[in-house]
Amino acid sequence: MAELLELCRVDKLIPDAGSVGVTAIDKRSVSEPLRVRPYGLYGDVQADRKHHGGLSKALYAYAQEDAEFWAAALGRDIPAGLFGENLRTAGLDVNGAEIGERWRIGDELVVEVTCPREPCATFQRRMGERQWVKRFTEAGLPGAYLGIVKAGTIAAGDGIEVVSRPGHGVTVASWFTSADARQVDALETAERAGSMAIVPELAHAMRKIAARVSV
Repeated sequence: MAELLELCRVDKLIPDAGSVGVTAIDKRSVSEPLRVRPYGLYGDVQADRKHHGGLSKALYAYAQEDAEFWAAALGRDIPAGLFGENLRTAGLDVNGAEIGERWRIGDELVVEVTCPREPCATFQRRMGERQWVKRFTEAGLPGAYLGIVKAGTIAAGDGIEVVSRPGHGVTVASWFTSADARQVDALETAERAGSMAIVPELAHAMRKIAARVSV
């Protein structure tokens, strides 16, 4: 079974050159169980709430397998939380998850995959790697944002079970790397069928694609 390898929340706000002036990207592993409610982990915060957090970005998951790819590519450790993730998973294809897919973590928590992470300038500054946003984008391993379907308490070592998939075939990775009109159609069909709900971030991107196609 897939596993929640490490659970991470903000350690402290750190100064940042962006418009907000600080960032909450500095997540660190915690050993104790934490309650998860609709807006995320107990004790976690987001500094730039225009672009992070909210009901559709309550948690951010990144796979250990993908972190190991980056460790080899960059020649440095990628400890849990470095990418700002709350959940470091093992044995779960996070980027292959369908948008709208649901996972049970531990005994109580149920989450829904909502959209891929979009790399930003804050992430670039955090990593200190040249052309980091470009490299991260080209690798196609963005990790997934999650909404909360059922609140619950989780801890490192909890099992993760995929409990449902919408079946439309649009994955976190495919949307991140090649979102197009076909995928928009698939998502809209799934929403009409009641198998998933389109979150605001997806709806905005879908409108942009539709406008481009109609030109």
